[in-house]
Amino acid sequence: MNVPNFLTIVRILTIPGFLIFLTSERPGAALVLFVAGGVTDALDGAIARLTNCKTELGAVLDPLADKLLLLSSFCVLAFMERVPSWLTVLVIIRDVILLAGYFTLFVVSGERIAVRPSIVGKTTTFLQLASVTVVLIGLSWPDAAPDELRSGLFMAAGATTAVSGLQYMVRGLVWLQQRGVVTPPAPPVSVDRGAGPRGAGQGRVG
Repeated sequence: MNVPNFLTIVRILTIPGFLIFLTSERPGAALVLFVAGGVTDALDGAIARLTNCKTELGAVLDPLADKLLLLSSFCVLAFMERVPSWLTVLVIIRDVILLAGYFTLFVVSGERIAVRPSIVGKTTTFLQLASVTVVLIGLSWPDAAPDELRSGLFMAAGATTAVSGLQYMVRGLVWLQQRGVVTPPAPPVSVDRGAGPRGAGQGRVG
């Protein structure tokens, strides 16, 4: 196991501790673990790029760690009424679409799809992380996170979450169409309504 994968596994193992601190009304400790998770996320990606040690396991574990951390954070904070329910629903639906779409593409095509996050997807992850971070800061120091900042982050995160979900759906359909799994609809056949049946217009013989 290389260093980036080890850091990713450590990040996954910190999630239960983060949730325990968060639900035990210890937001400061939860914030420390959450920020530590973000730091290890940046570190494992940088190390993998610099040492050229990217692996298929890391390509799966890294986004999985991000989704587990964010999904659990939004669900718990929504239950605590610290983030809007609509934003949590968007986050859940987007990730369900991604996982279900990946599984469907694999079943239909029989090929493994390379996971390449788009710019919108990366922006979405950043805004979701920023939203949770600001909420945790507000729980620890109420005056440090004004309502306007939180509302702005929630709206931005919600918009990019919806757009990125739609974008990944379109990319999946295009991927299938390029491999001939999805056939585009045939163009409509034009009918010349001015042409009558054969023999019409000919005079009667007799």
